Amino acid sequence: MSNEIDVDVLVIGAGPTGLGAAKRLNQINGPSWMIVDSNETPGGLASTDITPEGFLYDVGGHVIFSHYKYFDDCIDEALPNADDWYTHQRISYVRFKGIWVPYPFQNNISILPKEDQVQCMDGMIDAALEARVANSKPANFNEWILRNCGKGVADCFMTPYNYKVWAVPTTKMQCQWLGERVAAPNLKMITQNVILGKAAGNWGPNATFRFPANGGTGNIWISLAKTLPQKKTRFGEHGAVEKVDASAKKVHLKDGTTVKYQKLISTMAVDSLVEKLGDKSLVDLSKGLFYSSTHVIGVGVRGERPERIGDKCWLYFPEDNCPFYRATIFSNYSPNNQPQASAKLATMQLADGSKPSSSAAKEGPYWSIMLEVSESSMKPVDQKNLLRDCIQGLVNTEMLKPGDEIVSTYHRRFDHGYPTPSLEREGVLKELLPKLQDLDIYSRGRFGSWRYEVGNQDHSFMLGVEAADNIVNGAAELTLNYPDFVNGRVNSERRLVDGAQFFQSRKGIRTDDKPLKP
Repeated sequence: MSNEIDVDVLVIGAGPTGLGAAKRLNQINGPSWMIVDSNETPGGLASTDITPEGFLYDVGGHVIFSHYKYFDDCIDEALPNADDWYTHQRISYVRFKGIWVPYPFQNNISILPKEDQVQCMDGMIDAALEARVANSKPANFNEWILRNCGKGVADCFMTPYNYKVWAVPTTKMQCQWLGERVAAPNLKMITQNVILGKAAGNWGPNATFRFPANGGTGNIWISLAKTLPQKKTRFGEHGAVEKVDASAKKVHLKDGTTVKYQKLISTMAVDSLVEKLGDKSLVDLSKGLFYSSTHVIGVGVRGERPERIGDKCWLYFPEDNCPFYRATIFSNYSPNNQPQASAKLATMQLADGSKPSSSAAKEGPYWSIMLEVSESSMKPVDQKNLLRDCIQGLVNTEMLKPGDEIVSTYHRRFDHGYPTPSLEREGVLKELLPKLQDLDIYSRGRFGSWRYEVGNQDHSFMLGVEAADNIVNGAAELTLNYPDFVNGRVNSERRLVDGAQFFQSRKGIRTDDKPLKP
């Protein structure tokens, strides 16, 4: 006989969004709730893997920077000690024609060879002149690039790089998602820097960031999950979802348990959710959403961190001499992201692919690189040889020397890597998400709500928090509905404390008119 559980709110998924919802529901201490996840370890797409040799790799490039005090408070409760964290100033570059151009590329063309400076400046001047007479908004991301950066920057960096990231042409992407993620160039400042031969300073919300001292990014979410009542969590085989019955408001778990709910917060990918609902019309609608897959490659190296690597954090690669679009010097984030120098490891291969002269295990020290490669139907990947090709790309870009000793490798593919801001996205979401909410299903999170512009860890966490608040008391979901506001275009402080009250005073707020009564 199957077991049946009855709760007011069921949360599916223990990534940042699901844990945010659970944290808030527990804090409110009103409705009954439960959180389930098919993985034994919480964290979702913000978890961390450890290789047999002892190298840590996040499942993608994650750092902590925040737009929300509530988020800060919650993760500081999870990791409360000063020595739980390292704080870094971002040091990022773009690799272009064998030189390191400070990030963002479009603000630092003063570093480029003279002929490329001329090409980029010509394009920027033309774009600035055309912008004065433009009477329409850019129709897609490609037009946004040309209008803001000009053809030179587009050809040198923006177009090839974004194709490597998104695995779709920029002509097939909309541009409403951009917000604070792409720097619009300041032509006067760039001109001054070209003449004076100066580089621009740091830009962006993650110019300063935090990283856990131990356990990688995943340790944040493991620790936060421990602050929840364990009797309300079901992880692993007992938390795997088999089917969602929206009409009966029941979720059937694979172990035979049935969970009855009043409201459901689902953080699984929305295209997967509608499959489990078995609603053909919603499945067909979800097919208008596009995503790319992500390959995360890790390379552990023996030796002192070379001077050419220095204190670099993450690096961008627009050119075709390597398959990866981004490299993170993961060993620079924490000395505990790799084995201690006293650990004895055998050399697997040299960077040029040749065998080492000796197979005997030797001591370190060690350092590591984490790479990301995108894949889609429009950008296929040679999975069988991808690790080999990435190591060769590291040699091509002088990240590794041919004789460097590789002692550990890592490769993991994530089917849902990036939710693509395609031209069709908004049309689908404006129909799909409300239809689900009419069924008392809140689809939230990086792939639950499919909005990359609010897909960072802090955003994702708050999508869950705000869904819980909406369910319990009808509060506005600012992160879902007002990305520009939470990302700082309206709120210059970018610290949301009384944001809900601010927006409640404005017209057009969509809230649940039947909040759950505790």
